Amino acid sequence: MVERMTGYVRIGKLARHNAAETSARCVELIGRDPGRVTTITADNGSEFHGYSDVEATTGVEFYFATPHHSWERGTNENTNGLIRQYLPKRASMAHVTQEHCDAIAAKLNSRPRKRLGFMTPEECYVQAG
Repeated sequence: MVERMTGYVRIGKLARHNAAETSARCVELIGRDPGRVTTITADNGSEFHGYSDVEATTGVEFYFATPHHSWERGTNENTNGLIRQYLPKRASMAHVTQEHCDAIAAKLNSRPRKRLGFMTPEECYVQAG
């Protein structure tokens, strides 16, 4: 079965940039809407080294592109770029709260995307439900 890609975004504030914290936050974010998230396409960074724990806890499958082949993750890279409009690389994240992350995700999820036939990720997510 092939599920329609929705491009739906959830952003979690991390206390520390490490695999354990990332895994715990992933489990928490997935738990906000149990059973709806079936796959995650993640960056190849070390923060996702605990992905198997997330898979075991939630049943969500992780996918990773071949290292240094960002074109295999086009939508993911585009979404990262959209997030960077709000949270620039190398900028301090000390002032960012989870509420701020949720607001950014809400803005991105309500933005129509050409890839989705000019529907919003939110509309696709609701339709897929």
